[in-house]
Amino acid sequence: MASGPQFRLLGPLEVRLEDSAVVLRAGKHRALLAALLLRPNRVVPVTELVEHVWGDTPPARTRGTLQTYVMRLRAALGDPSLIQTAADGYRMRVDPLAVDAHRFADAAARGRAAATSSDLVTARKAFGEALELWRGPVLSDVPSETLYSEHAPRLTELLMRVHEQRIDVELALGNHADLVPELFALTRDHPLRERFWAQLMLALYRSSRQAEALEAFRQLDRTLDEQLGIDPSEELRSLHQAILMGAPELAAPVVAREPERAPSSPMRLPDDIADFTGRSWHVERVSGLIAGGSVPIVTLAGQPGVGKTTLAVHVAHLLRDRFPDGQLYVDLRGYALGAPADGVDVLSRFLRALGVPPDEIPPDADEQSTMLRSLLSGRRMLLVLDNASAPDQVRPLLPGTASCRVIVTSRDDLRGLIAMNGARTVPVDVFGAAESVSLLEKLLGPGDHAELAERCGHLPLALRVAAAYLAGRDGVTISGSPIELAYAALPPAPQRLFRLLSLVPGPDFTPEAASALADVDADGLLTVLAIARLVVSPVPGRYRFHDELVRYAATLREEADSPSEQEASWTALLDHYLRGVERCAELLYPGIVRLPSSPTGPAPRISTSAEALAWLDAERPNLIAAIRHAAEHGPAVMAWQLADALRGYLWIGQHVGEWLATAQHGLRAAQKSAHRPAEAAMHANLGTLYLRLGEYARAVEHHDHAIELYRELGDKDAEAGALNNLSLVHRRSGDLVAAKDTLLRCLEMLRSAPADSVSTGLYNLGQLAVELGEIDGAVEHFSQALTLAPNADSHTYLGMALRLQGRLDEARAHLERALEIGNVPAGESETLENLAALELASGNTDAALSLASRALSLVADGGDQQVATSVRITLGETRRALSDFDTAAELFEQALTTARRIGFASGEVRALIDLAVVLRDLDRPADARSAADQAARRSAELGLRALENRARELA
Repeated sequence: MASGPQFRLLGPLEVRLEDSAVVLRAGKHRALLAALLLRPNRVVPVTELVEHVWGDTPPARTRGTLQTYVMRLRAALGDPSLIQTAADGYRMRVDPLAVDAHRFADAAARGRAAATSSDLVTARKAFGEALELWRGPVLSDVPSETLYSEHAPRLTELLMRVHEQRIDVELALGNHADLVPELFALTRDHPLRERFWAQLMLALYRSSRQAEALEAFRQLDRTLDEQLGIDPSEELRSLHQAILMGAPELAAPVVAREPERAPSSPMRLPDDIADFTGRSWHVERVSGLIAGGSVPIVTLAGQPGVGKTTLAVHVAHLLRDRFPDGQLYVDLRGYALGAPADGVDVLSRFLRALGVPPDEIPPDADEQSTMLRSLLSGRRMLLVLDNASAPDQVRPLLPGTASCRVIVTSRDDLRGLIAMNGARTVPVDVFGAAESVSLLEKLLGPGDHAELAERCGHLPLALRVAAAYLAGRDGVTISGSPIELAYAALPPAPQRLFRLLSLVPGPDFTPEAASALADVDADGLLTVLAIARLVVSPVPGRYRFHDELVRYAATLREEADSPSEQEASWTALLDHYLRGVERCAELLYPGIVRLPSSPTGPAPRISTSAEALAWLDAERPNLIAAIRHAAEHGPAVMAWQLADALRGYLWIGQHVGEWLATAQHGLRAAQKSAHRPAEAAMHANLGTLYLRLGEYARAVEHHDHAIELYRELGDKDAEAGALNNLSLVHRRSGDLVAAKDTLLRCLEMLRSAPADSVSTGLYNLGQLAVELGEIDGAVEHFSQALTLAPNADSHTYLGMALRLQGRLDEARAHLERALEIGNVPAGESETLENLAALELASGNTDAALSLASRALSLVADGGDQQVATSVRITLGETRRALSDFDTAAELFEQALTTARRIGFASGEVRALIDLAVVLRDLDRPADARSAADQAARRSAELGLRALENRARELA
């Protein structure tokens, strides 16, 4: 990347000067800058600039107004020489690689060259660098139709080609299985781009998913016919035929593979500062201890503002090559005004960075710590643990292996780490006089800075704030605390924002959050604070405080702002968070019932599911901190409302540690406030979490509490819902008798409820009857449900029960009716699966294969995994009927793995039984007997008599 200012056009326009952002509020200023950046170092004529900025309605004094805009851009960029005046226009003097659009084209060209020369690893890296530069639609906030029409199609087409070329490289490297989810998304978003469909078909075929590959072709064929009236290209048709015949040339390449669960090599350090100054002895000392000696941990100890974090990050960057397996960083917030970083959250972040799937991360901190040590064993990694306040905050994060090293920063020397963990302390004091002057010369230019350095006490933080204060103030001197002077020099509005930002409990904040907190448009005010070095912007769109500045701001706030003003601001911030979470909930999980709430103020600008997920991912640490702070200091209602609204996201992302923490905070807040409805909701929340974790006793305990509270409140609908969930816990744990009793209690309460609620209870009772082999009872329950709610689900479930009863014609009529009505993907998949099973029972294997493949395509990529398990079993049975025993065995093993992971007990037994059958077909009698024995034992534990008898026959 080029040095100096950085410009970003691949998304909203952004300008970065060192570690701060330049905000261009005027849309015409953004259009002018974009027009110059898209043709760097070339004169752009005035006539073109006028067209790009004003379109068909230029002002009367066009050239004069344009000159004014150029002058304002030069001032905003801080370097007038960047925009040069030419005879008939203007030229942007900038390294093209400082503009992301040109850097993207450069990385794409490097990737193509490397791919052409068969250097696939280099090609993958270059293509990855290119794709990472895109943050959204190109020029998304630049109001210029001509710029957009000239450049957006070209850059977007290049983006699509880079996606295609990178995927070709990944396929050549043998990474077909990992590509399938991405290709499902690309074909959904770009349904007419045939190359993506070809790559999806090949990736599916190489992943032993031939039926899905063929269904992908059929789906493309339908789409092209319906939208364009054309057939797929010859290339696609040839690939389709090759997949049908199992052509050997389609086989995956044989490449050297990393171990399947090898951790990734993350590089998660903050950026090194460009003007790092002095500390030569410290750099040499810490580098020698970390890289050369036998010291596993080095603690940098010193007073606030002395530059410990800057030194640690600088050394870590210098040593990157010595730790090829990666580097991890975390701010432990040990001295923050709010709560320190939560240990479970930090460990979860480290484990995710090391490649652990979210659903495999345990919720318990001790188990997470054990997993972390296991993953780091034998690897060469460097961990930077910033702002630790005590040894106990650090110990769960220590690798426990000599090949990994740790740098800790703290205000204390953490002697416990010295005594028990072999740490070495390196004290960090204020700068020497020469170092202080050197830094000031970098920040202010040459001059006599010795007195200023002395007045700042040679403290790096004070030196930087003083330099920011003096910049552009000729003849001004520092006569007091630089921080106090910097604050005093601010206008009232940024002063007030600075004070109120000390209320933020999390590690950082966005302009939107700051605007809500202070009830102002905070963008410009944050720029003022950043210029004064009172806040910093480590990444675009996010800001943070140094701990000492937070404390200073909090002291000012307590003096200047009334308790009612502070409370109103804190509540407004929580309202902002709650509005954001609820907006995301509407987009990501609208069907989940939530506690009522009434937040005020505008919701964050979130319009798509992808934006919702990105917002929640970025704000997760702040949301968890806000829930904890609200639970401890009020308003308590916000703690449980946020926890309740967030649970869908935490469930989707499998953030079980954070889910547990937020639910417990919400429960404590509700109990402290004696708010029974919220207490019941939090118990139900925890019951669902423990069901997800397979801790059935705890799940039963919390659901029982919820049921008791709902009964006291007289909320029959909520009580019935909790009973329904409790029945699922009993089903998953194998206590089918208790599950049935609980469902009957649920149904008894629902007799006067709306038909949809009663039908849901009947569905569950009917499915339980199927698992117990009571098919006649299942037909009765599903028939009653159909009478109450004649929808697609009712027809599907009744069709399933009639099929199991052998009444195939009646079953077909109900299943086809379900397809006519239409359903969500999981429901349609269930219908198709049952039709496939019906066709298989009728001997129509080709029809069964087509139907089961369609069913799996609806849920394979992130859909309902219980439905996906059943579909894979039916598809495997169809493959076995076609004598494709290897594919059948693989499908049964996939189903078994998923069933065990999600606690789908009857699915586990069915998969084991079918696996035993196909292993016998493959002449593997010992493996077949083992699978049958497992099925017999598991079905006996669960009370699944019909399946138990089948398993014992096989065994």
